[in-house]
Amino acid sequence: MRNYRKGLRFGALMSTIVLLLVVTACGNSNSNNSVNSAAESSAAPTTEVAASTAPTAAPEELPKEIRIGYQVSPNGELLAKALGLLEKKYPDVKISWLKFDSGRDVNVAIASGGIDFGLLGTPPGASGVAQGLPDQIYYIHDVIGKSETLVVKQTSGINTLQDLAGHKIATTFGSTSHFSLLSALKQENIDPSTITILDMQAPDIVAAWQRGDIDGAYTWQPSQSKLVEDGGKVIISSADVAAKGGITGEFGVVHNDFIAKYPNVVKGYISVLDEAVKYYRDHASEAAAALSEELGLTPEATLQAMNEIIVLDASQQTSAEYMGTPEQPGAFGQLLKDTGDFLVEQKSITDSPDLSVYQKALRSDLYPVN
Repeated sequence: MRNYRKGLRFGALMSTIVLLLVVTACGNSNSNNSVNSAAESSAAPTTEVAASTAPTAAPEELPKEIRIGYQVSPNGELLAKALGLLEKKYPDVKISWLKFDSGRDVNVAIASGGIDFGLLGTPPGASGVAQGLPDQIYYIHDVIGKSETLVVKQTSGINTLQDLAGHKIATTFGSTSHFSLLSALKQENIDPSTITILDMQAPDIVAAWQRGDIDGAYTWQPSQSKLVEDGGKVIISSADVAAKGGITGEFGVVHNDFIAKYPNVVKGYISVLDEAVKYYRDHASEAAAALSEELGLTPEATLQAMNEIIVLDASQQTSAEYMGTPEQPGAFGQLLKDTGDFLVEQKSITDSPDLSVYQKALRSDLYPVN
C-alpha cells in the first residue's frame, strides 16, 4: 500500500550524508515536560518486587516508574501510548510519557538521566553513539518516507530546489528533516549558504509560518500537514531524498543503567511495541482514530501520515537490512557510521568512531522476545 516504500532499504546505504548536530546543553525549554521535571520526579529507578503467581519461579524485579521520552510521530510507539498498552502490561508500575520536540532534546535527557527510554532520528542517534552517550539502541521504529517534506508557501514563487536561493527556510537543526534538507541540496549541487536556513522546533515552525516570517520549512508530521492546509505545497519529500541515498529513520534508545538493571522490562516494552505495530497494520482505521488526538489531525489526515512511513515489528529488527544479529551485524550500523562520518565532515562532532562502535550500540541480542 505504500509503493514509494519499496525503494527504501537500509541495505542501499547512502554514500553522501549531510547534517549538523550537537548535543547542546540548552535543555528542553520547548518540551511539554521538561527534562528537569522528569529528573526531579524520578532521578533514578527504584525497585519493588512484584507478586509471582508461579510458586517455583523467582520474583521478577520491576521499577517503580518507567520514563519514556517520546516524540509526536505517527508510529507504533505513539500508538502504544494512545492505547495504553504499556500501562496494561505493567499495571503496578507508574508509566510517565514525557514529550520532546526533537532528538537533540532527547539526547540531553538521556545524558542527564532524566528518561529511561527515548526516540531519536538517525542523525541525533548517530551523534549520541559517537559522543558516547549512556544509551543503547533496542528497537528501530520506522523508516521515514513522505512524512517529512519541504513545504513552501504557494505565493513564494518557489517551484524547485533551485528557487530556494534568497528565501527563508526553517527546519530543526540536528534532526532528520535538517539532514534531508541538506542532503537534497547536496544532491542538486546547491550551496546552502545561498538560503537563509533557520533553526526552529516544529511547533515554532507552524507559528512562524502563520506570522509570515518564513517562506517554507522542511519538517515532519503533524506540522507538515498543518503547513499544507494553510496554503503550502510540497517541493520534495524524504522519500525522494532517500531514493538518492539520503535515508533517514527513527529508533528507540534505552539508558545503560535501566537495561542493566531491568533487561526483561526492556524485552517487555519491545513486545508492547510489536503489539502496537501489528495493530497499526491490521486495524489501520482504528489506529488512525486513536492516533488522531495525539497528532492533532483528523483521522483521515492521520491515516495518510501513517501511510508515509514504514513501521517495523519485532521480527524485522534482526534482518540483514536492519540490526542484524550479534554474529552478523546488519546494515543499520553502517548507516549510523556513515551518518556519524558526515557529522564530522560538517564539524558538528569532532570524531566518528569505528563501525564496530556503532554496531555494538545495537542490542540485537534482545531478540526474539516472547
